[in-house]
Amino acid sequence: MSLPDYKSPGKQSSAAVQSKSQVVQLNVGGHVFSTTLGTIRKFPNSTLAGLFNGSTKRMDSEGRHFVDRDGTYFGCILEYLRMEKLPTEHLQEVHKEALYYDIKPLVKAIEETPQFFGESVGRQQFLTRVPNYRENLEVIVRVARAEAIASRYSNIIVCVVRTEEDLTRYNHAIDSLGTPRESVVSFGPWKAPASVEDLLDCVKLDIEAKGYKVKIQPHSIDKGFLFKSYDFFYKLIFTWW
Repeated sequence: MSLPDYKSPGKQSSAAVQSKSQVVQLNVGGHVFSTTLGTIRKFPNSTLAGLFNGSTKRMDSEGRHFVDRDGTYFGCILEYLRMEKLPTEHLQEVHKEALYYDIKPLVKAIEETPQFFGESVGRQQFLTRVPNYRENLEVIVRVARAEAIASRYSNIIVCVVRTEEDLTRYNHAIDSLGTPRESVVSFGPWKAPASVEDLLDCVKLDIEAKGYKVKIQPHSIDKGFLFKSYDFFYKLIFTWW
């Protein structure tokens, strides 16, 4: 009576090893990458690994595995799968991709970095306490674009009011500003330790993240009005060309 061949549980079959080392090409939204099947399937329960199952995989006209998603940051995903190397920039964007591909260890590792923690727990939590922050950004961009016709620059006046006390003083000052009240985009007041400078940094950061070139400077008044309330007003200067 012959006995079945014994395979050590600690060793993989040569077919399994060969499958892991198989080189595959991916077309991720037009970005082409080369890697191994073992790298893609490093986390078998991830959505990325699932894309290479026989029933779900899609191929492009060149025979490459096709993923219908922007591939700008997919290289960062591969670097982590290969060497567990974390990106040092674009953490928010890579985090979104890690969530999409359901690579849980990478999601957790990014969330524990100081940069991501500071953005999500510090800056974003502050901005949730600034009334209408996102809406105001949209207004600023919309008005700036409207004023760009045949012009190199667009100038938008914003008011930053830190406290309720400042709000009262602002109401007295804006009438002497020489600019219609409805054309001034106002931020605040808010209940958080962050300063006016912190808010202005956020505005600049978020507008530039949309691809615009902008600088911020105090809005100077030609009138001989010395009331301190004018510290509330700033000029956002968009440069178009």
